[in-house]
Order: sequence, then structure tokens, then C-alpha cells
Amino acid sequence: MSDARRGGETDGTGATGRLVVVSNRVPDPTKTQAGGLAVALGAALKERGGLWFGWSGETVEEGSASDTPHTRTKGNVTYATIDLDEVEHERYYAGFSNRALWPVCHFRLDLIQISAEDTKGYFEVNERFARALAPLIEPDDIVWIHDYHLIPLAAMLRDRGVENRMGFFLHIPWPPSQVSSALPAYERLLRGLAAYDVVGFQTPLGAENFLTCLARDLPLGAVHPPRADAFPIGIDAEAFMELAREGAQDELAVRLRQSMRGRDLIIGVDRLDYSKGIGQRLEAFERYLETHAEQRNQVSLLQVTPRSRSEVPEYQDMEQEVAEHVGRINGAFGDVDWVPIRYVNSPIPHASLAGLYRMAKVGLVTPLRDGMNLVAKEFVAAQPADDPGVLILSRFAGAVHELDCALIVNPYDPDATAAAIARALEMPLEERQERWERMLARVEANSTSDWAKRFLAVLEG
Repeated sequence: MSDARRGGETDGTGATGRLVVVSNRVPDPTKTQAGGLAVALGAALKERGGLWFGWSGETVEEGSASDTPHTRTKGNVTYATIDLDEVEHERYYAGFSNRALWPVCHFRLDLIQISAEDTKGYFEVNERFARALAPLIEPDDIVWIHDYHLIPLAAMLRDRGVENRMGFFLHIPWPPSQVSSALPAYERLLRGLAAYDVVGFQTPLGAENFLTCLARDLPLGAVHPPRADAFPIGIDAEAFMELAREGAQDELAVRLRQSMRGRDLIIGVDRLDYSKGIGQRLEAFERYLETHAEQRNQVSLLQVTPRSRSEVPEYQDMEQEVAEHVGRINGAFGDVDWVPIRYVNSPIPHASLAGLYRMAKVGLVTPLRDGMNLVAKEFVAAQPADDPGVLILSRFAGAVHELDCALIVNPYDPDATAAAIARALEMPLEERQERWERMLARVEANSTSDWAKRFLAVLEG
């Protein structure tokens, strides 16, 4: 790698100056952050001082968005944001990011929508980010850019003379060439990723797929491959365990426990998204009820599915489909004092959710494709040591690489998932405890803080 790509000199501790974090959205520094990622990145920024740059979350009238960032400072961290106009948001975010990149990266070529205007808008917004960010970067800064919205940003910063070390982390899967090559501007996206010094993925397969794409789909010698590796993201297990203990006693958990009347609880928690396999999960639970008539009125599924990307028509349609599916199952199997599926279509506070995890006998985490899926890790951390529940986990979730003591299922096979539900509900205590202890050790060994430190250590190496 050339000296120009190496950036500033170290101070002997591996640090090269401020940390600059770039993400599609920037948290509000005046509010307490609940998400593990925001907390971890915020802690890394505070440790060395730095800048968090991204979209403000605000849209303005077409043509009125400025490249001059809004800035706020809290302690040694500056938060800098720019607005998008309505057309930019539609093309960059709702369009290319969520109708092209998202479906392709989740292996759903049938849902991809290719639009020349959306593709152009995606790169134009990244150019706006580069114009606004480049003057804020100091020579010794290290730059860490996040997720699929901002793939080409490093290449655009380098075109503006930014020579700093730059890393990228993709929070969603990166598919093999046969799938990813369906992306509009595919080669330009690959070249954009190659402009980073380090590209991080959730799993070894993601890194392998990416390097194979570079070798297969770009001309020989067209780019210098960056370092690509797996950096699986984690949670703060100790904090979540305490949250679950407290949450099990809050009003929501107490009300649910009373209403269950001793029945077993299965829990599923997902954003409303086609990648989560919610329809397939409902079908599997329906199959379980069909084949285990003796368990009717003995078990309920709590499916928590907050609305997501409501401005995208596909998600509006999905919300209706899921609600209808739940209604059909409840109508077919429910009784006057028992509802098979309790469907919640709004967010639940994190502490309450942790308490619900702790109550559940089964955690049903069955996405069709997921970069990691932290719900699986949260479910494990929430369980009581004396009577832990069983995690049922999709083989297509990134978490399966660490949580291989879960019951692993193919979410496309409702009969196999139904059989796993039956096995989980009947599993002896000793086996549940052995599986849980091994998974908890993995979760505890890989916190969100550890993830950030590992990535930055490689980027600064």
C-alpha cells in the first residue's frame, strides 16, 4: 500500500489522531442512546475525540439543501449533519439503497427495482457527503464509514485529496458474484469498496464473497484489494443481562405473565422486513399447531414487529399481509380464552423487551437472510441460568457462526421449523443449560466495544 493510503503517523500507541465516524444517520447528542452500535461508536469517539458525520434525518424542498453541515459539539465530539432534499431522499434512500442494494444483498433479486434516476441520485448524494465532509477531515484523522448507503464515499473522498486511512463496515450480507452482479453500477460499487484500506463484514463468508467479486468481476490489476475480514458485531452482554432481570419485573412483563396463565411463551422480534422471514415463521407455527393438537391452548407466539420504512410501498403491502396471516391463524385455532399469536406492530421499550425475552421458553429467530441478527444474542443474554429458554436460529443469520449450539433450522422449511419448536418446548433442563452456557460464553466474549476496538486496531495497524 502506498504511503498516501497510510495517512498520518502514530503516536506510539497505535492511535493516529481523531476518529471520524460516518453513517447515514447521526444520533442526537442531547439524547441517551439505547442501541448498542450507537453506544459503542459514541464511546470510541469520546475515547479519542472526533467527528460523527451524516444525514440529519431532515428533508427540505427540492434544490434547497446545503453542503454546509449543521454542527453541534458535546465534550470532545462534534456532530455534523447535512439535510437532503425530498428528491435526493427518494432516490438515494428509498430508491437505490432500499430498492436495489437492500434486496440484492439479501438475495432477493425478484424484488430489485432498477432505476437510472435512483442510481444517479445515490452517487450524487454520496458526492454531496464527500464535498461536505472533506474539509472537516484533518491529516491525522482515521475515518470509519458505515453501511450500504455510503459504499462509494471513500473513493469520492480520495478524489478530493483525502489520503487518510479509511475503513468501511457493511452491516448487511454481501452476496456472491452471481447475485451481487445484479446490482446497478456493480463495477463502480466494487471499485468504491476497493478504495478503503479495510472492509469489514459480519461473517467470513461475506469477506470471501467480496474478494471473489473483485477477482472475478474487475479487470486484472484494476484495483489494489483492500484488507477484507470478518468482524462480527456483538452486544454488551452484562448490561443486557441486568436489563432483562429488571425488565422481567416491569408492568408490561407482569401483565403478560398474568395473561399467559402458565402457558409457554415463544417470542419473535423483527423489524417489518421481507428479509426477516416473518411469513415463513407464521407458517411454521401454524404447522406446529396442526401437528401438535395437544399443545393448543398451551403455548402462544408473541411476534413483535415494529413498522419499518413505511414510505416504501413493498413494506406497506407486507404489513397488511402479515396482519392477515396472523388473523387467519388466530381465527382457525384460537379459543375464547386463548389467542395462538399475539401480534404487536409497534415498538416496545428495550428494557421491557429484555424482560419478555427472559420470560420466553423459545426464541424464534428465523430470518431468510441477515448480516448478524442481534436479537439472537440478546435472547441468549436475557435467559435465567436456572431455567434458560431455547434459541431456534436460521442457518442464514450471521449469528449462526457464533451461536452454533442453538437449534439450527432452514426457515424455508416449515415442517423442520415446526419440529424444532416441538423439540425446544420438550428439551430437558440439563440440555438447555448446556447449550445456553456455551452460547452465553460466545456472547460475553464479543461485546460491541470489543468489535469496535478490533476493527480500529486493524485499520490503524
